[in-house]
Amino acid sequence: MYIMKHSICWSVFALLLIHSIGQSTAFAAANDEKAAPAPVVSSSSKVEVPNFALLDYHGKYHELRRTQSRVVVLFFTGNGCPIARKSIPKLRELRRKFADQGVAVWMINSYSQDDREAVRKEASKFPVGSLPVLVDQRQALALSFGVQRTAETIAIDTKDWSVFYRGAIDDQLSEGAAKPEATEKFLENALRQHLAGEKVLNAKTSAKGCLIAYEKVSSAPGGEISYAKQVAPILQAKCVSCHSSGNIGPFAYSSYAEAKKKARMMEEVILAQRMPPWHADPAFGKFQHVRALDTTETQTLLTWAAQGAPRGEGEDPLAAVKMPPSVAWPLGQPDFIASFPKSEDIPATGVLEYRHIKVTAPNSEDAWLGAITIRPGAREVVHHVVLRAKIRGVSDDGSGRGTLMAVWVPGATPVRFPEGTGRFLSKGAQLDIEMHYTRDGALRTDCTEIGFYQLPAQPKMALDTIAAVNMDLSIRPGDPDSRSHALVPIKKDCTLYSLSPHLHKRGSWMKFEALLPDGSRQTLLSVPHYDFNWQTEYYLDEPRHLAAGTWVLCTGGFDNSTLNPSNPDPAKAVKWGEQSFEEMFVGFMHVANTLEPSAAKGVTAVK
Repeated sequence: MYIMKHSICWSVFALLLIHSIGQSTAFAAANDEKAAPAPVVSSSSKVEVPNFALLDYHGKYHELRRTQSRVVVLFFTGNGCPIARKSIPKLRELRRKFADQGVAVWMINSYSQDDREAVRKEASKFPVGSLPVLVDQRQALALSFGVQRTAETIAIDTKDWSVFYRGAIDDQLSEGAAKPEATEKFLENALRQHLAGEKVLNAKTSAKGCLIAYEKVSSAPGGEISYAKQVAPILQAKCVSCHSSGNIGPFAYSSYAEAKKKARMMEEVILAQRMPPWHADPAFGKFQHVRALDTTETQTLLTWAAQGAPRGEGEDPLAAVKMPPSVAWPLGQPDFIASFPKSEDIPATGVLEYRHIKVTAPNSEDAWLGAITIRPGAREVVHHVVLRAKIRGVSDDGSGRGTLMAVWVPGATPVRFPEGTGRFLSKGAQLDIEMHYTRDGALRTDCTEIGFYQLPAQPKMALDTIAAVNMDLSIRPGDPDSRSHALVPIKKDCTLYSLSPHLHKRGSWMKFEALLPDGSRQTLLSVPHYDFNWQTEYYLDEPRHLAAGTWVLCTGGFDNSTLNPSNPDPAKAVKWGEQSFEEMFVGFMHVANTLEPSAAKGVTAVK
């Protein structure tokens, strides 16, 4: 939904926008705040519930469609609710009773004011044990299900993804009152009947808990969302740069009519956190160009879609947008350009191996560069481009083809290197242009060009890409969390600008930690749900100093199970390899270290 500002990869890059049809909801105003709608999925409709994904308060990723449980029970909660707190022992006992029958219980905190740390403290004070507490801080899940009160339970059969019970755990607790004991065990009875293959006799009861307050996303008397004033600006800010003519989105948000056609798709891609594509855990670090929707944006889009995507009044902002004319070189005319010796012919079908085109660097003298722009010729079939160079005085990056200089993936926008930094390119350096082509059913011809922008003088700092790499991978067949790690030493004081995890289709998660010289450790970036389709480079909001003697530790995991929808072959043991059906484990970092005034050209950053 938002253009990828910076991307970097070891060898394979992909961008894929996946959209699915979700559910719709209805909304009502109450006490000048937005009350939740009536339930979206009734216990008798057998409507398939939408997929969703959330992090728990530990930062672990949970996705409905990737559970192995036969039944998933959702219990909606919020910090401070006495009924929710008193229900925790009941939930733990229910899970114990039904664990051997494949019943999972997930607590869902849907108070927008409760962040991860607040949820952690509540879970510690009122012990949840090993019950996962998922954080629905944007309230997308509660809004989608129309949950109005905490302590509501929703029991989902994962065979057909339908709801078979919805309501209270039992009849003991209610607002401001409590019986000595429960006389009706609604949820327990529903579970026993459903698991025995019987009809659930009481499939809907009234939940007793604390009212959940939602964002007031509309001031209109009927609560109607304004397409022109509210929806279109969100689409313009987060979607149009990709979803526009000539860009990577599979459709264009070019008018109200086009947005309305896709309105029902919004709920599931937002609930499943596929769109907008941003995978950094918000609990660690601050980054530039964050693509995630905030709470108000989330609820505005979901509410508008639920209302039937009304047109409303006002000019259509999407139709009024005049896209700027295409510019060959967005950063201006390069100082020198490298191109293929001859055009590359791309067949219409078949599996294509990587191509490595050798070119001599076009600079007639040694040069310090402030930017490198890659301009593919046939964007329809160029999957990614990786530029390496064998430069005088610079060591190889481990590929055998030189040091990594630049990367292009669909949607990447050319940017200059950080202020005060540059990359050295020696005269006569051999360039290796790695081309990964896909096929689109038509014969294509490509002649990619690379533009180099020279700095007027040697910069203060030399920019470099370092990496924590583990090539000794041994991923067992069917393993849902085969773990790996890698370390890279910081030998000189340097400045860290960005981090980028790289795994392939079995990649599941990765975390970057700084092991500091004083013995402490700090998390730099956590990606709890890695998506191979998005090779995001996470640029720090503020560059960070890393002292000599620091080590950067990357830990991560691979999901080689049948529950991974991207898994090429769960029955196969997997080793390191270049192709996407093999695996890699690389944690990239852009760093720079200060150059001495007398330093010879070619001195580079930390290795």
